[in-house]
Amino acid sequence: MSEADDQRFMAAALRLSRWHEGQTMTNPSVGCVLVRDGAIVGAAVTARDGRPHAEARALAVAGEKARGATAYVTLEPCAHHGKTPPCANALVAAGVSRVVVSVADPDPRVSGQGLKILHDAGIATELGLMEDDGKRALAGYLSRQIRHRPFVTLKLAVSADGMLGRRGEEVLITGPLARAQVHVMRAESDAILVGMGTVRSDDPQLTVRLPEMSDRSPVRIILDRRLELPLDSLLVKSARDVPVIVACVPVSQESEKREKLLAAGVDVIEAGDLAALLDQLATRGISLLFVEGGATVGKAFLDAGLVDRIVLSQGPTMVGEGGLESPLSPSDMPEGFQLVREDTFGPDRSYDFQKIEQS
Repeated sequence: MSEADDQRFMAAALRLSRWHEGQTMTNPSVGCVLVRDGAIVGAAVTARDGRPHAEARALAVAGEKARGATAYVTLEPCAHHGKTPPCANALVAAGVSRVVVSVADPDPRVSGQGLKILHDAGIATELGLMEDDGKRALAGYLSRQIRHRPFVTLKLAVSADGMLGRRGEEVLITGPLARAQVHVMRAESDAILVGMGTVRSDDPQLTVRLPEMSDRSPVRIILDRRLELPLDSLLVKSARDVPVIVACVPVSQESEKREKLLAAGVDVIEAGDLAALLDQLATRGISLLFVEGGATVGKAFLDAGLVDRIVLSQGPTMVGEGGLESPLSPSDMPEGFQLVREDTFGPDRSYDFQKIEQS
């Protein structure tokens, strides 16, 4: 197989891996492509809810054609026994002749052991193909494993004059195409977070409302320091259908409001600051956090240094006097963020900035 072929098939595996972002629970969304005689004989992504893993699903598709094939996998095959046998062993049993991996798995239960199982079985192994692309595709999982916090995306819609809207008044900054993209980003996240200011002004649902995607709504998290979330809000009313977590400062376990929220199906997390909250979310298996709050919440995450990606949608609307000023604009980014993508959605522009990690 030529180097160009290797890159082409790994790129296909990386595209596959993004299909189930935000849907695989505590497991990463991995892509696996099996190739024999230059043709794809099996391909799969980790199943929704995290099992079966991508390798097992791709092997099931390939059947006997997997024997002698090359497997392109975006993350090192697992080596530990859980609810399913190790994927490294499954690849050995299927008789693949070569395994090409993009990113090593930092999970201490794997961490080189998957590759060792393959190598000890006489299977040729290669690590690091398109590694930068692989790390971007697995950013949430890697952040949770290495930093014990989710990968945080901050999303803001900014008017042409740098405003987020007006206090107590709904202002449509962007058009329907850009707003539909927000729902796509929600669907690709494990959880979405807003502050009580957004809840008071909008009474939002924070669900995914796109055709055929309503079942991909993320966990909804509300920063609510004093447990003020109204019991008759849309969030509380739907908490048994789509999970809701209220993040507050420590309160008495006998708090009447806390008990009412719990009785309505709302979970309550106590955390002294944002870093402590993210640590707890990582423990719950949340890898990709979509912060869709306003200026106050956005600035709090930025000031704490907890933002990894910033997506700014800018529309032609002018808010004018009395507007809420955005903490960011496309021409005024915090140090260390780099523009990686720019898109057009009708009259609106979308700017995607990502934090460049220092080596």
